[in-house]
Amino acid sequence: MPLRANCPACGAEVLFKTGSSVVVVCEFCRSVVARTDRGVEDFGKVSDVVESGSPLEVGLRGVYLGVAFELTGRAQLQHAAGGFWDEWYAAFADGRWGWLAEAQGRFYLTFQIQVPSPNALPSFDALQLGQQVWAIPAQTPPVVAEKGTARMLAAQGEIPYPLRPGETYPYADLSGAAGVFGTLDYGEQPPLVFVGRETTLQELGLAHAQRTTEREARAVSATQVSCPNCGGPLELRAPDRTERVGCPNCGSLLDASQGRLRYLKTLERKGWSKSIPLGGRAEFEGREFDVIGFMVRSVEFEGVRYFWQEYLLYNPAVGFRWLVESDGHWSYVTSVPPGEVTDAGTTVQHGGRRYKMFQDAAARVEYVEGEFYWKVEAGELARATDYVNAPLMLSKEVPVAAGQRRGQLSSEEVNWSLGAYTPVKEIEKKFGVDLPSPRTVAPNQPWPHKKIYGYWGLLVLAALAVGFFTLVTAPRKTVYTQTYTLQPTPTPAPSPGATPDPDAGNEKTQVIFTDPLELAGGRNVRVTGRALNVDNNWLYVAGDFINEETGLVQQFDLPMEFYHGVEDGESWSEGDAEQTDYLPALPEGRYTMRLEAQWENWNQPAPPQFTVQVEQGVPRLANLLLLLIALSVLPVLFAIRHFSFERRRWADSAFNPYASGGDDSSDD
Repeated sequence: MPLRANCPACGAEVLFKTGSSVVVVCEFCRSVVARTDRGVEDFGKVSDVVESGSPLEVGLRGVYLGVAFELTGRAQLQHAAGGFWDEWYAAFADGRWGWLAEAQGRFYLTFQIQVPSPNALPSFDALQLGQQVWAIPAQTPPVVAEKGTARMLAAQGEIPYPLRPGETYPYADLSGAAGVFGTLDYGEQPPLVFVGRETTLQELGLAHAQRTTEREARAVSATQVSCPNCGGPLELRAPDRTERVGCPNCGSLLDASQGRLRYLKTLERKGWSKSIPLGGRAEFEGREFDVIGFMVRSVEFEGVRYFWQEYLLYNPAVGFRWLVESDGHWSYVTSVPPGEVTDAGTTVQHGGRRYKMFQDAAARVEYVEGEFYWKVEAGELARATDYVNAPLMLSKEVPVAAGQRRGQLSSEEVNWSLGAYTPVKEIEKKFGVDLPSPRTVAPNQPWPHKKIYGYWGLLVLAALAVGFFTLVTAPRKTVYTQTYTLQPTPTPAPSPGATPDPDAGNEKTQVIFTDPLELAGGRNVRVTGRALNVDNNWLYVAGDFINEETGLVQQFDLPMEFYHGVEDGESWSEGDAEQTDYLPALPEGRYTMRLEAQWENWNQPAPPQFTVQVEQGVPRLANLLLLLIALSVLPVLFAIRHFSFERRRWADSAFNPYASGGDDSSDD
C-alpha cells in the first residue's frame, strides 16, 4: 500500500506509491525524503531537473518484453566532461526495478544482477579501457567503455536507492556485442552490477511518448544571448545541452555549464573558414539536424601538421552527429558501441566488415566555434586511430587527460565512431552551398566504378552459360569419313637424247577427289586429319571444298607430322599426327573435296595412310575464350586504374601496404 508521510523539511505531504522505493523527492521544497526503520529522514535538497528535451516523464507507463512498468522517478547526473545524463527508474509489475539511462538520444535499460563471483570483479583502480570483464555472465564478455566519477545533480519522483544530493560515486560503463550495455557501480563494495541493452521507445512500449513536436520546438528554438567578452550576439540552439560556446565574433571560448556564459580565453582564429554555416539545417537519417558547432583539429607527422574540420549536428530527438571535412572530402559520423568492435591490432571488425589501420596519431583541437556538449578546450588531445573499409571509416579516440584536481570529477573513456563517405555534391544539395571538388583520394572514398566488376561478372556468367548450353545442345553431325592410302606417282621416262635427272624419282604428291557430300547451311565445319602410320615423317594435306553448283571454293590445311628419338639418354618427341581445321559456315549445297597430299619420304614399312573426317555444328571453345577476353578488356583497364586509386588512397598512411617495406599484414 502507498505510504503517506510529511516532508521533514517543509511539512508537505509526500507519497511513497511504490512499495520498494527508498526515497521520494518532495515536490514543494525539493528535499530528498528517505524512509527508514525510524520513519522518514531528510537527505538534503536537490536542484530542479533541467529540461533536456526528453520525450519521457515521470508517470509514463510502458511494456517491455511483455512486462508492464511505470516510470516513477528521474535523476540527472553530472559527467566529468561536462553536461549531464538522465536516469529514469522503472518499477516493473514483476517486482523488479529497471534503470533506464538516456544520453544523447539513446536509451539503455539495465537491471541489477547477482554475478556468480562478486569478488572476481576487478577493482575500480585496476580497470583498463577495452578490458573484458569475465566475471559477468555473457556469451561474449563486455568490455570497459568508460570509467569515471559522477555527481548527483537533480532528481524528482520515487527512486529505488538512497540518493544523496551532491554525492559523487565511481562507475564503469560496459559495452558488449548486440547492444549489450552494463554498469559497475563502485559506490559499494563489491560493486553493484547492472546489465541490459540499448533499446528504443518502441521496444519499451513508449512510442506514444514521442511528445517531440512541442518539445523539439521549445528545445530547438534559438536562445539569444550576448558574448561576455565582445558583446556580440550569440544564438544557442541547444542551450540545455551546451557546455562550451565558441564566439564567432571575437573567437572567445566561453563556459556555459553554470547557467550563464563565462569568458575563458580567446582562441587564435588563424583565418579558419567554414564550408557550411552555423545554424544550417539538413536532413540525415530521415531527420532534420542543425549545425551547432564548428571545430578545427590537427595531427602532426614528421614535423608537418595536417588540419581538418568537424561540424557538430544536433537533433533533440536523436542527439548529436558529426560531419567531418578533410581535403574537400566529407563523412557523416555516428557513434558505435565499443563492445561491437573487435580490435585485433592493425585490423578491427565491426558489423561483419574488416577494417585496416590507416593512421594512429595524437589529434589536437585547434579552434572551436558554436556550441559543444562537453568542456572542449583548445589544445585538447586525444589518441585517434582510424581504420578504413571504403566507403566507411571506423575511428577510435581515447582522450589524453591533462590531470585532475582534487575533488574534481574524472573520466576515462574510449569512443568509437563510424564515418560514412558522403559525396561533396550531396553536401552541396543538402545545405545549398558551393564547395570545391576534392583533388585527392580520401581514406574511405569508394572506388566510383566498382559496379563494372559486377556487370563483368554477370556477362562472364552469361557467356559461360551460353557456352555450356551450346556445348550440350549443339547439333553435331559427322558428314564424311574416309581413309586413304597414298601411292607415289611414277616419274615419266626422259625423252630420247635427254640427260637423266639424278634426283628424279617417284613424285611424293597425290591428288584425290572425293564423292559429293551434303553440307547444311548456318553450321560451322570442322575437318580433322589423322596420319595413321607417320613415324619420323610428315604428311601435309591441302584441301578445298568446291560447291558443284556455284563453284565456291573454301580452302583448309592439315599439316601432320611426328618425330621422336633419344638424345643424351633422354627421349624426345614433337609434332602431332592429328590436326584439325575449323571453317565458317558454308552455303547449303553439294560439295566435292579436293585433297592434295604431300609427304616427306618412303622410308617406312608401308605407304602412308590418313583419315579425313568432316563434321558440322561443332562448338568451339576457342570462340568462348575469345569472347571472355573481349569482355575482360574494359574491366582490366579499370582494374589498372583501381590499383592506382588504391595506391593514392594509402599514399599518406603510416601503414601503407604499397610502400617499399610497408606493413601489409592487414591486406585482405
